[in-house]
Amino acid sequence: MKFKVIISYDKEYEGYVVDVPELVGCMSQGKTIDETLNNAKDAIKGWLEVEIELGRFNPAKHDEDSEIFLGEVLV
Repeated sequence: MKFKVIISYDKEYEGYVVDVPELVGCMSQGKTIDETLNNAKDAIKGWLEVEIELGRFNPAKHDEDSEIFLGEVLV
């Protein structure tokens, strides 16, 4: 399965934070981009395991081709 992620730099943490918008509450962090992406994969696997076990996520209904549009607004 493929999931889009949002990675942003956190000055206070002095590293990166990753959010998986499609999986509510699925987030992770790391000091480098590579570490952050590896941690995100672990977070996604854990999130899926729990949600599937609880019956709240059905992988058969997950559409890999779904589109998520992300943008940024600076005010």
